[in-house]
Amino acid sequence: MSIMHAYITRLIAVSLLLVAPFVSACSKAKQPPPRVVPVTAVQADRKDVPLQIRAIGNVEAYNTVSIKSQVSGEINEVFFREGQEVGAGERLFQIDRRPFEAALHQAESSLARDRAQATNAAVDAERYAQLSGKGYVSKQEFDSVRTNAEALQAIVKADEAAVENARLQLGYTQIASPINGRTGSIQFKKGSIVKANDLPLVTINQLVPVNVTFAVPEQDLAAIKRYRASGELHVEVNMPQDNAKPVRGTLTFIDNAVNTTTGTILLKATVPNQDHALWPGQFVDVVLTLTREKNRVLVPSEAVQTGQQGQYVYVIKDDMTVELRVVKPGRVFGSWTVIDTGVAPGEMVVTDGQLRLVPGVKVEIKNAKQEEEKKPEAKTESKK
Repeated sequence: MSIMHAYITRLIAVSLLLVAPFVSACSKAKQPPPRVVPVTAVQADRKDVPLQIRAIGNVEAYNTVSIKSQVSGEINEVFFREGQEVGAGERLFQIDRRPFEAALHQAESSLARDRAQATNAAVDAERYAQLSGKGYVSKQEFDSVRTNAEALQAIVKADEAAVENARLQLGYTQIASPINGRTGSIQFKKGSIVKANDLPLVTINQLVPVNVTFAVPEQDLAAIKRYRASGELHVEVNMPQDNAKPVRGTLTFIDNAVNTTTGTILLKATVPNQDHALWPGQFVDVVLTLTREKNRVLVPSEAVQTGQQGQYVYVIKDDMTVELRVVKPGRVFGSWTVIDTGVAPGEMVVTDGQLRLVPGVKVEIKNAKQEEEKKPEAKTESKK
């Protein structure tokens, strides 16, 4: 029995000696090694940031004129092509002149006849005045002759007005453009019969300059009025899906009432449009710049995270550990966010890898080389 007990004791001892290295190895493996988390980071910057309002706008012609005939007749000539640029005073249509020329000649003939009669009546009235003074004719006869002369003078004045009207109607047979602009589709071709003040013959849009209308929330109205009182407000107009340079213009109109249905106020900007880049009816992106705010702290928008404490960023300290910093972000400008409080210019903020971070963990900046290469450029710009 003692031999068996000794054997078992020795077997247990040997087993313990064999298992001990494995237990030691396992215990060592469970100890977490010092962890360094790779992240990307960007330095917080200080810049002047424009205070802007963005909206969707619609391009409108600066002037739009629907050309109508003021007289009825047949179109003899069309002096332009559809879509052609025309100037103010340039001929567009010619209505058949002959009926109006005949009417003018008739009116002139009536005027000449009545003038002759009026002249003769005036001579008779003068003669009867002398005879009446000497008592050779009665006063009644003189009054009748004088009244006839005055009536003929009135008829002459009516004839003169008729001649002027006939001349005016003749002038309406030639239709000219009242503005500089581009013509649209011609609705009545050569040979068509048109009626006075009926359907438009063509529509002309003035494209230089053009207006861009857009609506902004009514809560922005106070700021717009305040900044406009101190000077002109500028807009930039971008065409969607077009990489061309933005077109600049000036805010020229604020509507006199807020739209109670949409809660917006209508604004209008005037753009020179010398290159005809904008076309009436287009929808465009409008950026209205109110002012430029000086020395604002900016961080990339992806650096700002949201947690139970609110919005925060991870700031990399000098010892390459991270600190969770609660911030008060302002508005977004492009891919950057303005930070009102919480971050100072020059501090490194983490832009990628935040999910693996906790306060105090050590990090390695993966894009450190790129950030170092940017520093000389930033210094050069600051000197300028």
